Amino acid sequence: MSTAEHKRLKNYRNQKSNWKNWGPYLSERAWGTVREDYSSDGTAWEFFPHDHARSRAYRWNEDGLAGISDRSQYICFSLALWNGRDPILKERLFGLTGNQGNHGEDVKEAYFYLDSTPTHSYMKMLYKYPQAAFPYQDLIEENDRRGLDEFEYEILDTGVFDQDRYFDVFVEYAKVNEDDILVKITAVNRGPEAAELTLLPQLWFRNTWSWGYPKGPMGDISQKPHLRQNDSASVKVTHPAAGDYFLYANSVDEWLFTENETNYERLFDTSSPSPYVKDAFHRYVIEGEEAAVNPNLEGTKTAAHFRGSIEPGDEVVVRLRLTREALKAPFQQFDRIFARRLDEANEFYAAVQPKDLSTDDRHIQRQALAGMLWSKQLYYVDIPQWLEGDPGMPKPPQQRKNGRNSDWEHLNNFDLISMPDKWEYPWYAVWDSAFHCLPLAMVDPDFAKRQIILMTREWYMHPNGQLPAYEWAFGDVNPPVHAWGAWRVYQIDAEQSGTADRDFLEAVFHKLLLNFTWWVNRKDADGNNVFQGGFLGLDNISLFDRSDILPTGGHIDQADGTAWMAFYSLGMLRIALELAEENPVYQDLATKFFEHFLAIADAIGMAFDGRGLWDEEDGFFYDVLHPPDGRYIPLKVRSLVGLMPLLAVEILPHDLLERMPDFQRRMHWFMEHRPTVQQHIASPDRLGVDECHILSIITPDRLRQVLRYMLDEAEFLSPYGIRSLSKIHQTSYAVVVNGEQFSIDYQPAESRTGLFGGNSNWRGPVWFPINYLLIEALKKYHQYYGEDFTIEFPTGSGKEVTLHEVATILSKRLVQLFQQNDQGERPVYGGVRKLQDDPHWRDYIWFFEYFHGDNGAGLGASHQTGWTGLVATLIQVLSAES
Repeated sequence: MSTAEHKRLKNYRNQKSNWKNWGPYLSERAWGTVREDYSSDGTAWEFFPHDHARSRAYRWNEDGLAGISDRSQYICFSLALWNGRDPILKERLFGLTGNQGNHGEDVKEAYFYLDSTPTHSYMKMLYKYPQAAFPYQDLIEENDRRGLDEFEYEILDTGVFDQDRYFDVFVEYAKVNEDDILVKITAVNRGPEAAELTLLPQLWFRNTWSWGYPKGPMGDISQKPHLRQNDSASVKVTHPAAGDYFLYANSVDEWLFTENETNYERLFDTSSPSPYVKDAFHRYVIEGEEAAVNPNLEGTKTAAHFRGSIEPGDEVVVRLRLTREALKAPFQQFDRIFARRLDEANEFYAAVQPKDLSTDDRHIQRQALAGMLWSKQLYYVDIPQWLEGDPGMPKPPQQRKNGRNSDWEHLNNFDLISMPDKWEYPWYAVWDSAFHCLPLAMVDPDFAKRQIILMTREWYMHPNGQLPAYEWAFGDVNPPVHAWGAWRVYQIDAEQSGTADRDFLEAVFHKLLLNFTWWVNRKDADGNNVFQGGFLGLDNISLFDRSDILPTGGHIDQADGTAWMAFYSLGMLRIALELAEENPVYQDLATKFFEHFLAIADAIGMAFDGRGLWDEEDGFFYDVLHPPDGRYIPLKVRSLVGLMPLLAVEILPHDLLERMPDFQRRMHWFMEHRPTVQQHIASPDRLGVDECHILSIITPDRLRQVLRYMLDEAEFLSPYGIRSLSKIHQTSYAVVVNGEQFSIDYQPAESRTGLFGGNSNWRGPVWFPINYLLIEALKKYHQYYGEDFTIEFPTGSGKEVTLHEVATILSKRLVQLFQQNDQGERPVYGGVRKLQDDPHWRDYIWFFEYFHGDNGAGLGASHQTGWTGLVATLIQVLSAES
């Protein structure tokens, strides 16, 4: 592809230019994070609350509204607003903490990612700012009043958007070159009356100088950077590491200056090193405290101050430019360059998106990709420094050295990472990241490959081979999807570029050998190839918290943990065979993973009486509880846990095996000398359609049995995908152990249990990642079994379809969550009339974390364009297969 944006990506790859140096790398929430928590008891939300954020310097990462930074986050830029009524400046997004929300933490704002190119040569975001006082206290108090069984109280419920009394604030960025950025802020009054609005575009430095490091760990950046007014229209920016810039503002009323340093008087009742502190602009603008800002017009934080009133329906446009050059006419070509970058963005997406997409699908896909690209963030933490504390700060409590993440002292992260959600989850989650990489690979395969490799690097992966889960507990266990992610990114990249990047595949394969070994050694309690793993990303799906000590004692043999390991084995096997195309030595490793696969398949496939996880009577896989007294208690919960074995399938073309004589010979030897295994797996020796072989832990008969449940509308099948828990559990399932009863029931919306904080729910809703893997698995089964293998769909309908047709229908159901239906409504927005009907809202899309198991309404984190961004991939694949 030869668009301007593709050329920029190529030049970046070849290190001829650095168009990704600036991007949306600011977080949307740095307060309340584990990194900023220096408490003795790990109460991160309370140690650094939202009320401190405007006054307290961050140690690790910065946040801001619709902001950008350089890739090292030395220089930051974002927008602050004031409507004349709010008690504080709107500098960052507001939301409830994990303890305040009736379903855990939750952002309470209206904002939308509208557009971005991969190099961020053009970006656009929308923030909807109420003209009434922002209802901070109302949101806290009403959500605190509501229980787990009640709906969450959202910003649209408060009435602040009634009568359209709000501003649409569009923030756009266009790069002149890699270090020259144009900024356009357009504020539109949607209300019926003129309304006051103050705009404060801010530029500041991440504080690297207050922590007591003269040299060493923080190097030259411990030298304090400097901002000063250059003239009435510009500020000179000087940073020892990032270099010099100029910030220009068109028709600015005045420039304000202060320091990005903590207001100790306000927070800790002690004197501050400087009279000019982080919250100075708030005090100056809202409280009229003129002495709060530096009269010498210098500091480490500045704002261009714009004040005015906007008539109903009118708009105000503010223009700024951040550049290394001293310019006499910085805005001369401003609109022309903006128009060109937008044209180039349109050209790029015209090349990426299929020509036959409907206008609505094109719109959905582009916004999903915009969300993926806007959700990049600099993630910075150095665990040894974090545990020890900084020399310029009070010594942290000693308890921390034996507390959270204390056994991850090797971990030192300073990278641009794709976040699940930059407000609710402003930290990476390793299994999320593998799913992120598929839609990212559509537009920027180099970044996707970097994300895959990153988590296996020595400053992430534990010396024992474990991958870090997430910052609340790096030692938790996420599903082993990294090999699958690597293989799929490798395939997508090869298809788009015409060149297979075997160096990438080989590099990640060698690191994953360590991780696979960790799984085998650490998560097979009885050494019988039946695995545990804990919650495995599925939070509250079980009767118990599977990551904690069981209240019954003992351990659980997990159908999902065991299936994941079969899935992992096949992923590694397939990569090994690909590498063996050029280096036959890898056939030995492929054989090793085939052996692991057979052992796992044999273990999970045995019936309960043989101590496996298959229930012959029900025709389904279940977890099994092993109490300390040696009993064997099947937990007959029909959930995604029992569908996971479907994922462990791989198709090997016969001609590939013909090119792998050593592997083929050993494969046949295993099948001949381990005849009992063949009772529990599809036969690898039997050729399928188009002369291919299948590796699967499910026989054809068992495949039909499991699919009978999965495709039953009274069980798993919803109008919008596969539910996480069968609807049959509308009647609770309970088990009694040692006189204590444990139960679970179908909950299609938000969680009604506090398990895992209550902010996610795997007891009924539809989740994109597992649905996506199920769709890929069904296509593989169809590739082997062909058109003659049909299944009743839906169960009980009498209509037979192929497995590929099932995959297509499920894909369409997932996409339909976001599409306008015959009534012009998007199921994702449920009964929220503002989002369904209002022309200034209905075409802006939130990509939620999960979806109501019956009606498809969006739930959980509202900006989870991480794995929900897979909708962009589904749209692409549906078009290619149509």
